[in-house]
Amino acid sequence: MNEYRLTLPWPPSNNTNYRHARGRNYLSEKAEKFAEEVNSIIQQQDLALKLPQKLSVTIYASPPDNRKRDLDNVLKGLFDALTKAGFWLDDSQIDHLSIIRITKRKGGGIRMQVRALDDESLLTWEDICTG
Repeated sequence: MNEYRLTLPWPPSNNTNYRHARGRNYLSEKAEKFAEEVNSIIQQQDLALKLPQKLSVTIYASPPDNRKRDLDNVLKGLFDALTKAGFWLDDSQIDHLSIIRITKRKGGGIRMQVRALDDESLLTWEDICTG
């Protein structure tokens, strides 16, 4: 089973990722810069693998400061940047997701563990409702 570990910068909040003008939606300057940084890291580490299989993702999120933050706001920009960089085909491949806030660090940061899942790892409704 393949496992990948990535260290990435703190993403912009989902609330600031998109801008709207003249009936169009587009990425904000912050989101574009973040996507470029992620792409650079993926290319440098030769990780533009376009992983095709189902995935398990664990994210350790170290915020840049002590402000209140919704952890789910980290995901959209991060996953879109990884898709755009070619790490995986699409974030719809993620069947298991865990996100854990850890202590703050200057500038913030994301540490990810990504594992390929085999076909038998997906639980059924009966698995979780019985026992």
